[in-house]
Amino acid sequence: MRLLPRSLLARNIALLVALVAITQACSLTVLLHFVQRPRIERAAIIFADYVKTLDGVLATLPPEAGSAAAARLGAQLQDPAHAAPAPAPDLVHLMRTWQRDVFLEALRRQLPPDMPVRWQSGDGERLWIRLHVAGAPRWIALPMTEDARAGGIVTAMVLSVALALLAALTGYLIQRHLNRPLQDLAHAARQICAGETPPPLPTDGPTEIAQVGSAFNQMTQALRQAEQTRALMLAGVSHDIRTPLTKLRLAMAMAIPRGADDAFVASAEGYLDHIETILQQFMDYAGSGEKELPQPGDLNALVGQLASDFAGLGHAFELSLGELPPVSFRPVSLMRLLMNLMQNAVVYGKSGFSVRTWRDAACAYVAVGDRGTGIAAQELEQLKAPFSRGANARGHAGGTGLGLAIVERIARLHGGSLQFRARDGGGLEAVVALPLQASSA
Repeated sequence: MRLLPRSLLARNIALLVALVAITQACSLTVLLHFVQRPRIERAAIIFADYVKTLDGVLATLPPEAGSAAAARLGAQLQDPAHAAPAPAPDLVHLMRTWQRDVFLEALRRQLPPDMPVRWQSGDGERLWIRLHVAGAPRWIALPMTEDARAGGIVTAMVLSVALALLAALTGYLIQRHLNRPLQDLAHAARQICAGETPPPLPTDGPTEIAQVGSAFNQMTQALRQAEQTRALMLAGVSHDIRTPLTKLRLAMAMAIPRGADDAFVASAEGYLDHIETILQQFMDYAGSGEKELPQPGDLNALVGQLASDFAGLGHAFELSLGELPPVSFRPVSLMRLLMNLMQNAVVYGKSGFSVRTWRDAACAYVAVGDRGTGIAAQELEQLKAPFSRGANARGHAGGTGLGLAIVERIARLHGGSLQFRARDGGGLEAVVALPLQASSA
């Protein structure tokens, strides 16, 4: 299975070429052994009868008449030079060599043992046969029939190969026509993954392809309706929960007299802030920017702005910004991603905060690091799942385990990825890869 091409188009073309090749090989075998070989053998029988008749005539002539007739036929007493009983095969003219060998083999079976046959190769191919002229053996070169040569078989084979290539080319064009709807389907699926709404797929092709297109269009419509329902639900949740919280804050402010227990008031307000934080994280995870349109922007400028904001709060990030081209991203979503990573570094890393950027041929990278105690390698991937929290986060209140899930979701929305790795000198580094091609966003 490893030898098979990965694409369906390449596999079908390879299968088609293999079938055509096997068909041509079988056809050639049948043609050679059941058509061409009997034809050559019949020609050898006729030629042998002609040679035996000629030998009988020359053997019965008087010596003078026989010698004169042999001279007219170019007979000679010595063995012909450059002639061999079994000539070497000619790889350039393989079909002619095969037909010659079949002809010589059949001819030897028809002639008596005292009439050997030799073939002279080279520019002037000749068939030498030893005949009896007036009782003495003489070597005579006889004309060859077309059956002992390639004849029209080579032309037929060339035509057959040309037709096979034409069949393979036709199959390739047909397969490409069939694969085009699959390519459109893959492109539409990638658009859905990127948060876009693709146009409906055509359903006027072959029945099977039309059924796939129709099912995909129905799925797209169902996803669009589900998205509308989710947006409506989020709006309702935001209104129906935040409104009572606001009223509760107002009621507490009016009910608790001035100078009351400040610790109780601070604790109650902290609980309300905690509820609002959890609610906001759920809202952020449910709507991670799919509707926001990507646009080219300066990633380094966004990083510098956030680092300046954190510095104003007393958390300085060391910056190491490489040269980056304009990167296509969703500004609000990517700002949320970077803020979550930098906030995690501040809360759990304690010190050694840093942000660095660089690029390669395909992606731009942002790495947020700290010098905290870090977490075990087996926990790194688990942190990307919703509601997962590391061991170093268990003592911190206010989290829901959605922060890194939001980061992962936004990174994938941009066609990128989130990876964790241990930092040289201790600590942890979160690396976000963003593709430089705008089509991925």
